[in-house]
Amino acid sequence: MKAPLKDKLPAIIRSGGLTVEPGKRQVTVDSRPVDLTAKEFDLLLHFARNPGRVFTREELLEAVWGYSYEGYEHTVNSHINRLRGKIEQDPARPRYVLTAWGVGYKFAETES
Repeated sequence: MKAPLKDKLPAIIRSGGLTVEPGKRQVTVDSRPVDLTAKEFDLLLHFARNPGRVFTREELLEAVWGYSYEGYEHTVNSHINRLRGKIEQDPARPRYVLTAWGVGYKFAETES
């Protein structure tokens, strides 16, 4: 059985103007705090810990919602859209959470 996300060692993740602080469950964009729901945070953290890796919706449901979650893959799309609305300057042209057309989603390669 996999360890929950919160049980992994916290390390601050930075990509461009985005900062994710797992230990504090805080996110900032260009030094401004971003208010995320628990699932939005877990989803972003999962992506940020795996930059460049493409995840299918099913893999994201399993990783973020857990094995017992029997929701629809549309749930992932809805959470991605809300997350982009909160962290992206232009959600229609995201720079952090990217779409891998026909496959799923990925986090952009880490920027300095």
